[in-house]
Amino acid sequence: MQETLNSWLGAISEQMYGSWLIILLLGGGIWFFIATRALPVRLAGEAIRVVAEPPSEKDSMSSFRALMVSTASRVGVGNIAGAASAVALGGAGAVFWMWVVAVVGSSSAFIESTLAQIYKRRNPESDASYGGPAYYIEAALKQRWLGIVFAIALIATYFGGFNMVASFTVASSFENYSFHSSSTPLVVGAVLAILVIGSIMGGPQKLSSVTAVLVPAMAIVYIVMCLAVIVTHIGALPGAIGQIFSEAFTFSAAGGGLLGAAVMNGIKRGLYSNEAGVGSAPNAAASASVSHPVKQGLVQMLSVWIDTLLICSATAFAVLCSGVVGSDKLKGVPFVQEAMATTFGSFGHMFVTICLCVFAFTTLIGNYFYAEINLQYLFNNKAPLFTLITFRICAALIVLLGATLEFALVWNLADVLMGVMVFINMPVLFVLGKHAIRAGEDYIAQRKAGKNPVYIAANNGVTEATDYWK
Repeated sequence: MQETLNSWLGAISEQMYGSWLIILLLGGGIWFFIATRALPVRLAGEAIRVVAEPPSEKDSMSSFRALMVSTASRVGVGNIAGAASAVALGGAGAVFWMWVVAVVGSSSAFIESTLAQIYKRRNPESDASYGGPAYYIEAALKQRWLGIVFAIALIATYFGGFNMVASFTVASSFENYSFHSSSTPLVVGAVLAILVIGSIMGGPQKLSSVTAVLVPAMAIVYIVMCLAVIVTHIGALPGAIGQIFSEAFTFSAAGGGLLGAAVMNGIKRGLYSNEAGVGSAPNAAASASVSHPVKQGLVQMLSVWIDTLLICSATAFAVLCSGVVGSDKLKGVPFVQEAMATTFGSFGHMFVTICLCVFAFTTLIGNYFYAEINLQYLFNNKAPLFTLITFRICAALIVLLGATLEFALVWNLADVLMGVMVFINMPVLFVLGKHAIRAGEDYIAQRKAGKNPVYIAANNGVTEATDYWK
């Protein structure tokens, strides 16, 4: 049964990523990069400054916490298993295409998160804000049916596909240990499920407090360890850099010796890791309390760079410099573990396992955050308590199931579900992007005038009623 399903999903994935998704993501990212006059580059310093600002309203979520929620989902198994799989299956050239996706994708991330802020909704009971693509699709396009389709696609992707990927990847990190047996994946899945259910019962505020501590701490430790591997194999660094650029444009890439292997795997894994243009991070962006929508657009743009240009690159250079050769049999977590072992011995295996457990845990709860926001959308933000509790229990069961599935099936399922979200979100961004671009110009003008930018929707061409920005 799994083999048949995997065959179907693999065929669909190849069609999706063969041309259409590349056109949408790269073409869209390039278009927004040009339309904003390279805003991600021009305002990189401003993005760093904005992260440290306190929330505009008391007891609301700060930009930093919203960044950590979105980064919790972004920074995870994709940075370790995804980046390593891209190199193993697509060759060193896949890293170049991961970078391309990040650079141009940061523009898409800015657009979608700024839109989420413009059209965010106010919770009358707590004054907290919420929103995302489903909400701006309904508010600006007046197409609730399309918002419902997107919400369902996101729930299937993050609640289902991506959380199964995270669970599976953690379970696979135990394969190299002597105690591993056929029951190990089930045990690992059960432990993860228990931890997840204990965290998500507290709601969004508790989730943000957990990720605000775990994400930055673990990311720093992981980067330092990757740097140690690179430094101990420093002689291989120039060759690794050369490989990345030469194999991106020649037929020497792995995976059958086709140029398409580097491009396809680089884009797939880059997209899975940074999620720019997918429509996930805007759900976290809408939760932040800021004086101007562009502030959160800049913060989420920064999250893409942290994810791919920093952490994924750390993984890629570590495996390329280590001398360990990836293949269809040695990919994902085991590939990174073997690379770490060249410097740290058996501790390298253990360290990667620990990192994965922490990263996967934050990814699981970050993904759940997105899923619950979209579940609430389906119920007009009035989901019954019984429905929420059932939803959270199902989240834990899916984590348990994911740990027991096959490698190819889990990744193909996640790729296809993510592709569906992109096919909805990117065209919407093309239609509504003008509002985010205009907001960016308004923000820059106010900053040049020495002001703390404040946004007024009516002054920026937004005619629809908004809960904020009046």
